[in-house]
Amino acid sequence: MILKIEFENFFSIRDRVRIDFRAASINTALTRELSHNVMEWKGVPILKTVGLFGPNASGKSNILKAINFCCRMILDSHLYNEGVTFKFEPFKFDGWQNKPSKFLIDFVCEDVEYEYAFELTRERIISESLYHYPVGRRAKVYVRDADGKYSFGTGTIVKPSDVVLNTGEKNLFLSRASSMNRGIAQKLYRYFMNQFLLGLVNVNEMVVLDSFNTYKKVILKALEICDTDITDIEARKEQIYAPASVLGQVEVKPIDVLKFKTFHRNKKDVMFDMDMEESDGTRRLFRILLRLLDVVRNKKGIILDEFDQSLHTRLADFILDLIHASESSQLLFASHNTNLIDVKRLRRDQIIFVNKTEQGATEVYSLYDFKDFRENMDAEKGYIQGRFDAVPYVDSSVSSIKQLLEG
Repeated sequence: MILKIEFENFFSIRDRVRIDFRAASINTALTRELSHNVMEWKGVPILKTVGLFGPNASGKSNILKAINFCCRMILDSHLYNEGVTFKFEPFKFDGWQNKPSKFLIDFVCEDVEYEYAFELTRERIISESLYHYPVGRRAKVYVRDADGKYSFGTGTIVKPSDVVLNTGEKNLFLSRASSMNRGIAQKLYRYFMNQFLLGLVNVNEMVVLDSFNTYKKVILKALEICDTDITDIEARKEQIYAPASVLGQVEVKPIDVLKFKTFHRNKKDVMFDMDMEESDGTRRLFRILLRLLDVVRNKKGIILDEFDQSLHTRLADFILDLIHASESSQLLFASHNTNLIDVKRLRRDQIIFVNKTEQGATEVYSLYDFKDFRENMDAEKGYIQGRFDAVPYVDSSVSSIKQLLEG
């Protein structure tokens, strides 16, 4: 599970931003009714879901993008060679382009807490560290300092000097150590590859077939709960022709893709094409269910940007209920759906507001930070009225629009 994630100097994010899954100390009757929104790890309450709310261009997507970048660096940086420039931009104002960007992720893997951090510029990795808590106390696995020197904890990595020799300024040591079959690095690499998922999958790729076959009955039941009239779905392999690069030449080659066909309650013998004939909401719900059922069944975490796009509010509620009904899965999401800003559905510490300051920097704070807010108040109404700042002010009156058109 994820405990917390921190980052700074990444696109619109200037100062350190923290997304904390460790639950705040809230003991109210309403919060007690939301006990299923929280799981426990070694006596510590951990949130299952955290939602980001705020106006367009406030930085919600940049927060998810920062997490994605951090994970992709862990998974891919061992492949990077000289000449590679890391694909991100630091904060562009007030000299921040000359400062390093920093990332930290605190997580639990196989019942042990790990704290991993690195800092870098667009050209090179500056420092890196990994600590763990094998017996409840913080202990060093390794530290890579700004001078390129390494220090290691006792017995944590086999032949670490060999890994150091093969780790350049474009590579994270963790990524390189995993590629060189070092046990603890491989374990953490698998965690980021298999347990912490970065968005949805392309349902037309053949790799989705196993998941579909595994969860088909549950998907159909979920679609029934969500009041669609789909009674059956079939997966079929089809061949399409697509451009492919072969020895530097672009050729059109046949590739296998997965196509889904649906059958409805009224006409069970009539087949519909999922891609062409189902609504945007149905297709999106199907994609989400394929991914989320794996997350829920296998105790994984996932981040989703605008997860409820094209979905009715009740379907968004269903997706959150799916996570909250699980034993220990997690979801970090961004949304413009103000109906979810509801303290009868989400705890105050699960509702995170994202705003942009006058200096153009993203700031983050939770509903829990507003000590004068009472749980008998209407959080959604307060948000729309601008009480929590993270809402756009748009003068969209007819008279103002007329002036715009006349100008």
